[in-house]
Amino acid sequence: MTQLLVERFETMPSQLKLAARFVLDHPQEVALISMREQAQRAGVSHSTMMRLARWLGLEAYEDMRALYAQALREPGAKSAAKPAEAVETPSVAEDGQGYSTVSATTDMLAAQVARLGEYTSAMQHVAVADILIGARRVYCLGLRSEQVVATHFSRLFSLFDDRGTLLDAAAKGEVDALRHAGPGDVMLVVGMAPYARATVEVARRAAKRGVTIVAITDSRVSPLARLARASVIVTVESHSFFRSVTPALAAAEILIALIAQRSGVDVKEAMRAVEQHLSEYDVYWTPSR
Repeated sequence: MTQLLVERFETMPSQLKLAARFVLDHPQEVALISMREQAQRAGVSHSTMMRLARWLGLEAYEDMRALYAQALREPGAKSAAKPAEAVETPSVAEDGQGYSTVSATTDMLAAQVARLGEYTSAMQHVAVADILIGARRVYCLGLRSEQVVATHFSRLFSLFDDRGTLLDAAAKGEVDALRHAGPGDVMLVVGMAPYARATVEVARRAAKRGVTIVAITDSRVSPLARLARASVIVTVESHSFFRSVTPALAAAEILIALIAQRSGVDVKEAMRAVEQHLSEYDVYWTPSR
C-alpha cells in the first residue's frame, strides 16, 4: 500500500496529495485514530480520506485502516501505544520549574532518534551510505535550518575522507563547485517542509548533470525524495514552535558511522592524523602554563 501511494502520488489531485502524505508520514495514526481525526490533522475533509481509499482500489477507508493495523501486529512492528509526538506538554506555569516541558521534549527526541534504528529506517541509512561510499565526489547541501545538518555531515566526513564539498547555494557558491560535477558524483541533500527553493533547484540541476541524489528529508513524497535514488526519512515534529533538526542530525551521524565502517576506514588512525594537523596550527584552546 505504501509503495502504491508513492507511485501514484504525483497523479493525485491536490487534496488527495494532502491525505496521502498524512498516511505516508503517519502510518501508525492510520491504524490507531479515527478517520475524521486523521482528516483534521491532514487538513482535508473526511470525504477526501474516503476518496483516497477508492483511488487506491479499496472499497472504504476502513479497509486501509485494517491494512495498517495488520502491519502493526506483524513481528517487529512498533507497539500500538500512543506515539511520543502526541504527548501533552504541561506549561511552565503549571509545574513552576519547567521540568515537565524539559522531560516531555527529551522523551520526544529520544523516541524520534530511537525510531531511526528500526529496520526500515536502518535499511534506508545503509542504502544511502553505500551510494556515498561509491561516489567519485560527495557534495553536501542544506539551507536554512537544515544547513547545520549538511555542515555537520561534511565536517565529520572530512575527518577521514577528502572527497567531500560543502555547497552554499544561498551564496551561489554551487556554480563553481558543480562545474565539473557529473555521473559518478553524489549529492547528499538535506531538506524538510517548507522546502527551501534553492535547495530543490540546485538538486534538480545536479540531477540533470548526472549527479546521483541522496537525501535526508521528511517524507517519501517530498520533492527531494522524488529526486533521490535513496533517502533517509526523519521527522521534524516538535512540542514547540520550531521544527526539530535533532533526528536529521542523528541521521547524518549514523551515515558517517556506516560510511567509516563499511568502507574499511581506520578511524583511529585518521583521527590521530587530524589531531596532529590541528595541533600544529594551535586550533584548540589549552590552559596557559
